[in-house]
Amino acid sequence: MRFRAKIVDIGCLNQFTRVINTVAKLAKTCTLRLTVDKLYFILSDKVANGGVSMWCELKQENFFDEFQMEGVAAENNEIYLEVTPENLSRALKTAQNAKAVKIKLTNKQCPCLTVAVELPSLSSSSRIVTHDIPVGVIPRKLWNDFIEPNVPEFDVSIFLPVMKTMKSVVERMKNLSNSIVIEANKNGEMNLKIETDLVCVTTHFKELGNPPWVLVSEEGSQNSTQDRDTESMVEARIDIKRLLQLLAGQQVNPTKALCNIVSKKMICLILLHEDFSLQYFIPALA
Repeated sequence: MRFRAKIVDIGCLNQFTRVINTVAKLAKTCTLRLTVDKLYFILSDKVANGGVSMWCELKQENFFDEFQMEGVAAENNEIYLEVTPENLSRALKTAQNAKAVKIKLTNKQCPCLTVAVELPSLSSSSRIVTHDIPVGVIPRKLWNDFIEPNVPEFDVSIFLPVMKTMKSVVERMKNLSNSIVIEANKNGEMNLKIETDLVCVTTHFKELGNPPWVLVSEEGSQNSTQDRDTESMVEARIDIKRLLQLLAGQQVNPTKALCNIVSKKMICLILLHEDFSLQYFIPALA
């Protein structure tokens, strides 16, 4: 089992750092899945049991100048590691002006991701700062616990407003309640609501747009979500801190951000970028 990778391009390094920083805000520990083509950061708490889940997918060719790996066996050419993303984030903070960053799976009394940061120097030789980040190797028999989450058929999908604006609104609402209701319809309208015994506050967003998803029925006929009732609202009440974790923690400036709502069951927030995608599942409160 081997893994080594190298980033030279400073733009790729900065973007990779932003992704890691975002993941670190969402999960204290998570699973890093390595394949030949992609990296995945996975948080697989069971949504049905009240936990959040995360699925972050990166194409390695968009970030790494060199990427080599050998899995546990030829037929299972993958590696699953338990990592603390905050430790990886801290290591990458020393690499802001790096000439190159190498990441390697090593064994130093325990399995480690060794991050070697090559920094510029006034002399002819470079300075190397090395970080050994302990990781846990997840055995093959447990890999099925880390498959991509199944998303129930959602009732509404809507593009999010500007995330900085949404963050500002939710931060103010956090002082009033521990929960928030997100409701939306197929007419591009979304509301954020706080409801307590003392106060009811609602922020309205309009003309956000709905992604052109197409649903396929059991009979095989295709029906656009736009053919259904567009005015009626679908809602889910969630923990406001969970929502704020993503809004306050994301540093990746997605090209698209959207929200899928399963009525009274869960919401799925999706950040899309040409280099990666991130799905964040928050269960509804009873």
